[in-house]
This record gives sequence, structure tokens and C-alpha cells, in this order.
Amino acid sequence: MNTALLKTICETPGAPGYEDRIRELVLSEIRGLCDEVHIDKMGNVTAIRRGKERKKVMSAAHMDEIGFIVTHIDEKGFLRFHTLGGFDPKTLTAQRVIVHGKQDLIGVMGSKPIHLMSPEERNKAPQLGDYFIDLGLPKSRVEKLVSVGNPVTRQRELIEMGNCVNCKSIDNRVSVFILIESLRKLKGNIPYDFYACFTVQEEVGLRGASVAAHHIEPDFGINLDTTIAFDTPGARPFEMVTELGKGAGIKIMDSSTICDTRMVSFLKKTADKHKIKWQNEILPAGGTDTAGLQRNGKTGSIAGAISIPTRHIHQAIEMADKTDIRNCIDLLSFAVKEIHTHDWAPWK
Repeated sequence: MNTALLKTICETPGAPGYEDRIRELVLSEIRGLCDEVHIDKMGNVTAIRRGKERKKVMSAAHMDEIGFIVTHIDEKGFLRFHTLGGFDPKTLTAQRVIVHGKQDLIGVMGSKPIHLMSPEERNKAPQLGDYFIDLGLPKSRVEKLVSVGNPVTRQRELIEMGNCVNCKSIDNRVSVFILIESLRKLKGNIPYDFYACFTVQEEVGLRGASVAAHHIEPDFGINLDTTIAFDTPGARPFEMVTELGKGAGIKIMDSSTICDTRMVSFLKKTADKHKIKWQNEILPAGGTDTAGLQRNGKTGSIAGAISIPTRHIHQAIEMADKTDIRNCIDLLSFAVKEIHTHDWAPWK
């Protein structure tokens, strides 16, 4: 597995609405892997591989990562911020961030020292408003480099731990990696046109995928995104959603989508045929671009998703298993090559 590429993809900044750098990286990687490349007005990147027939298969992987936006610079140069995407406030404690102003600046998430907290404050769950960003610079210097509206991303490099990779933004940069590597594997003829779409602003409401699917109008949709692996101490079996090392997740539903039973069946059948490890995924809370693929063409699409089990999701220490990642690449590649062999009989 090209871990060096995955590392670069995960570490490249791209908060929702500010995906410029990760989009440039995607464009450089897909050059030569497709027949056409389009960038729409929202910033979605679509790489098209032409097939024998004009039916359309669309896969999406969102490029954006959860982050922040600067909302205020106070009289001492400390920054206040608003979140872009979903955060558990306690995960901000003791974290480094990068403020993307006129130049990139390292900052730290600061809060009131425990030594000065009242007993009530110590026992209270942290709130987002308890935190500020400290750049270690005087206000005069901060104001020359930072403006309200600048994006902020988390600072954390990718490392390997056993058979796992660990980094910020595994959600959803691992899917960007999987989609690029799947394009690399799709050599020779494919049955239908394949639209590999790298979408924007998923973390703030599935926005890019909705626009892309409305334009493409896919017949089939196969989304790529991370899902929860709650296979850690204290988890009960029915809470786990998925487990690391147990294979690609095949989505049955999440909070925004009930996957088409025909697509679920096809993905399971394809995985079994090629001896690819897989596991069921039902995510009770949290939606993905699968909903955009399913609902935003004029007549909808036959949609499902391949999900990558991920521990510690929406933290700076997200973890995925390299074998699961390979299984997801293989499953998507075979699905695109063999989608014409399945019985897609319409509803009666």
C-alpha cells in the first residue's frame, strides 16, 4: 500500500469550503488515470472513465475535513473560532492547530488551567466556548497575518501503529486515497461510465455530493466514507457498528440513507466472489454522501456505500487498519468492473 501517498493526503489541509490545497493534490494524482476531469462551480472534482455503455456509476469521497473558522481576534491576539463540522469539545484539549492566514501559523487550543478552576468548573463537561487559539504572537503581529474568516485545521502527522495508520482526518481522506487507488486499478475496458467524484463540504451537510449527483444523474451510486469502529473497552457487541481488521464495511443504513437492497446484495456477492473480507454496517447516527448520491438525480439512483472502519472518529487520533483499506480498494474496483453482471430488476 502506498502509505506515503496516504500520509500526504491526510496531512494536506482542507476545511469545508476551503478545499483548495487538497483539490490541487487530487488533480495532480488523477492525471492520466481517467478520460476526462471536470471541476464544478462548488469545487467538486469529477474524474470520468468511459465505459462500453452510457450507463453511469458514481462513487464519491469527500475531500473536506472537520475544522474551524476564525471569528474574532481579541485585544491580546487570541483567536476565537466557530467549528466547521462536528466536534466533541473535550477532544480539543491540548491540541495543536494550523491557522491558514497570509501564511500558515501553528497555534494551540488553550483553556483555563485546572489549578484555577472552581469545583463546579472541574466537574462540568467542556464547552466549545471554553477554548481559544493561542498563536504565541502579539496582537499587532496576529492582525497582519490573520483575518476573520480564515480557516483552521488540526495539526497531526500520519504514523503507522502495527498494521494501522493513525492521523487526523482519516475521515475522509482515506476514502480519497481509496478512490484514487481504485482508478489506478481500473485498467482496460469497464462496462459503464465511471464517475469518480471528490466532493466538498460533506462535513457541514453533504453539500457537494448533492450538487454533483444532481448534475451527473447516476444510475448507480457507491459512496466511500469512514464509519465508527467502536471495538474498544466498554463497548457492548450491539454498539460496535464495525470492528478494525474485520474487512470492508458494507452499508445497510445510516441516519440519512437506507441503502438500496439490490446494491447491498451486489456488494456482498462481489466481496464473497473475490474472497474480500467484509462486515455489515448500520450507523444509527451520522449521515454520509450516500444520501446525496441516492436522492439528487432526477430519478434517484441505486445507491449504497463501502465504509472504512475507523476508531476514535472526529478526533486527531483516527485509526484505520491497512488490510481493511486494501479490502475497500479491491471491493470498489471489482464492483465497477462487474456491475453489469448483477440482476438489477426494477421494482415491481
